[in-house]
Order: sequence, then C-alpha cells, then structure tokens
Amino acid sequence: MKMRRRTLYTAVGHFKKVKTQDGAYPVVLVNRQEYRMDPQEMAVWSILNWRLLNAQCVEEYYEPMFRALMLEERRTLENCLGRLVTRGLVAAGHGETDFEALYDLLSSLYVVPISTSLPLRTVTFLKMILLDGVSFARAKQIFQKARLSEGEARVMALARQALLSTAELIRCVDLGVTDVSSDDKVMDALYSDADATSDNMGDLMRSSQSRGSVTLSVANLCLHRQIIFERV
Repeated sequence: MKMRRRTLYTAVGHFKKVKTQDGAYPVVLVNRQEYRMDPQEMAVWSILNWRLLNAQCVEEYYEPMFRALMLEERRTLENCLGRLVTRGLVAAGHGETDFEALYDLLSSLYVVPISTSLPLRTVTFLKMILLDGVSFARAKQIFQKARLSEGEARVMALARQALLSTAELIRCVDLGVTDVSSDDKVMDALYSDADATSDNMGDLMRSSQSRGSVTLSVANLCLHRQIIFERV
C-alpha cells in the first residue's frame, strides 16, 4: 500500500505596518522586499506565522478566523494557500513521513533570531496583538526569554552570527563549526568541498547524523517564537 504523501506549510518573512498620509496598511517583508496582501491572504499568512501545519490544520484555524473577521472569500482556501506559496510568502515541504516533510520544509529556509533585531521584535510584538488577537499581557509573556535546550542554543549561537539555512546549520554541527562571523568564514567552513553549493546543501545533509536534532531544534525555536524564516 502506497504511503500518503505529507505536506507541511509555514510562513516566510515578517509583518510590518506601513504608515502613509491616507492611513496604514500591513505588509510582509521577505528579503527586504515588501509584499502587500489582501485580507484573506494576510489571514492565512498570519495563521502560518510561527506554526508548522498541514492543510487540514490550516483550515481548522482559518474557519473561525474567517467568520470572526467576516472576510470576503475571493478564492478557496486551497487556492489562497497555493498563491502564497507561489509568491514565496509561504513555504511548503513534502515527504513520505512527517519528519521528511518537516525537513523538506525547513532545509532551504534561512533562520533569523528575533532577539537580534529590536525593530523586528517590535513589529513582531505588534503583529501578535493586531493580527493574532493576542492580549498585551500574553504577548509580553511570550516574548520573555525561554530556556533553550543545548541544541536550540547551538542553533541560535550560529544564527546570530550569519544568515544560515537549516541545512547549513546542520553542516555546521556536523563539522563542529562555531565561528561563522564573516562571509569568508562561512565559505571556508561550509563550502570548501567543491561539490557543496547552496542549491544542493539540503540534499547533501539528508544523510547527516545531525539532521534530526538540528531540524527539530529549528522547529521548536519557530514554535516558541524565537525565530522567523527568510529567503535569499
């Protein structure tokens, strides 16, 4: 019997509120580029921010939000999700198991610690209140520093030095690399092998012994709202 293929989704980029003479509107920043979304797209993106969900779980969050916000359904949820994936604002990962789908989802996404940027922490805090409906007190509680596991602390220490994908973080752990504080050090440490490129790093790390622990550390940091994901 053929196994059912799994698919997981997560949001990419971060929320920003743009002020103009005519008012304000929300955008999502991905690789320094602003993307405007209609209310339906923003609702789906917001659901997936700091979550790793399959389509059924997205729908479970979406239905009550759709009713509460009285959104105009310009397209089906499936089409809206597909549009966000096409635009690069949502990432999708596929696999024969939940973990393979998770790795496929995260391997090429770049990890950005929220704690490294005060503006990012500010807009992230606002997003939780304005879009997610989180109370001020709850948002403040969430933003208090959580105690990290050894693996999570290792990921954060590396990600604070350089913009690295999950696959690159796995390679760092494999090689025992702790100093990636410059582009030259990143290239020397991770890409001295002629076969290694940023395009194939995800495939190279599929057989890594560190793949499971680092992937789960990245996933936990996302779920605990310690990081966001970026594209380059």
